[in-house]
Amino acid sequence: MSSEPSTPMRVVSGIQPTGKPHLGNYLGAIVNYVALQDEAHAAGGDCFIFLADLHALSQPHSPADLTAATREMVATLVACGVDPAKTVLFNQAQVPAHAELQWLLNGTARMGWLNRMTQWKDKAGKNREGASVALFTYPVLQAADVLLYQATHVPVGEDQKQHLELARDIAQKFNNDFCREDAPLFTLPEPYIPPAAARIMSLRDGTAKMSKSDPSEMSRISLTDNPDTIMRKIKKAKTDPEPLPSEEAGLEGRAEALNLVTIYSALSGKSVGEVLADHGGQGFGVFKPALGELLIETLGPINARFAELSQDEEALDAILARGAAQARERGRPTLDATYEALGLVRG
Repeated sequence: MSSEPSTPMRVVSGIQPTGKPHLGNYLGAIVNYVALQDEAHAAGGDCFIFLADLHALSQPHSPADLTAATREMVATLVACGVDPAKTVLFNQAQVPAHAELQWLLNGTARMGWLNRMTQWKDKAGKNREGASVALFTYPVLQAADVLLYQATHVPVGEDQKQHLELARDIAQKFNNDFCREDAPLFTLPEPYIPPAAARIMSLRDGTAKMSKSDPSEMSRISLTDNPDTIMRKIKKAKTDPEPLPSEEAGLEGRAEALNLVTIYSALSGKSVGEVLADHGGQGFGVFKPALGELLIETLGPINARFAELSQDEEALDAILARGAAQARERGRPTLDATYEALGLVRG
C-alpha cells in the first residue's frame, strides 16, 4: 500500500477540542480544512478530520469540559464549512483503532526519537518526571492517527513537522522490519503546508501566537464573539504610535502592526502589500475599525450558524457517530494487517 503518484489524495488531520476556537485556529487551520476537503473530494480522494479527544488526556482536564468542548468543536467546524457529506468527521474516542494502533506502533517507536521531540521538551518543562506518560508518547498516537487511514497528505504547521517526520520514521521502520520489500504496509505521509496559512499572533503581544491558553480573553478573537466584543478587542489591540507604512519593509520590527495587517490580508484575500497600498499612511485609529468591520462581516455568518448548531446536541452527536462508523470501517483493514504482520493471533 505504498504511496504511488496515482494514489488518490487522502488527507488526515486532527484538532484538539480544548478551549473556544479562535481566529488563529480559523485562519491557520480550519480555512485550509475546507479547501483541502473540497480539493480531495473533487479529485475523488478522501478527507478525514477528527477531534483529538484522546490527545487531550495528555494534559490535566475536566471530563465535563472535554465533553462540551468536543460538541462545540463539531459545531464550529461545520459552521466554518467542513461538510460531513464530503469529510469523515469524528472523534478519536469512538474509533478504538487509534489507541490499538498506537500500542502496536509503540514496539517500533524508539525512546530516543521521542526524547528529541521539541514539543515534549516545551510542554514538560523542567518537571519531566512529573509529566504524564501520555504527554511523552502522544506523537506515537499522532502517527497512528494518520497511518491508520493510509494518509497521503497531512496538513501541518511548522511546529508539527517534526511529529510528521516521526510518523514517517515509524512507518518506514515497521515496513522494513515486518513487511516484504515489495509490499510495505504503511503509506509514508507527506506534509501539506498550505501556502496561504496565516500565522495569527496575540492581540496583546505580536511575538506570541494567538492561543486558547492565554489567560487574557483580550489576546484573541473567539469565533463565538459577538460584533461588539470583536470591535472592542480590535480597538484595544496593542499597536505602536506610527502610522501604517505603504510597503512591507516598513513593518520590520513592528510585530503588532504586522499582525493586524496579516489578519486583514487573510480575511480579505489581498496580499500584505496590497493591504498596505490601500491603507498606508493611516493611523490605527482608522485602520482598526476597518479591520473590525471586516472581521464582523466574515465571522457573523459563522457565529449565527454555530449558535444554531450548538443548540442541537443530538444532531452534533449524530454527525460524530456517522463519521466514526465510516472511520472504523476505513481503518479496519490497516489495523488487521498490522496485527497479522506482527504475528499476533486474533479470534
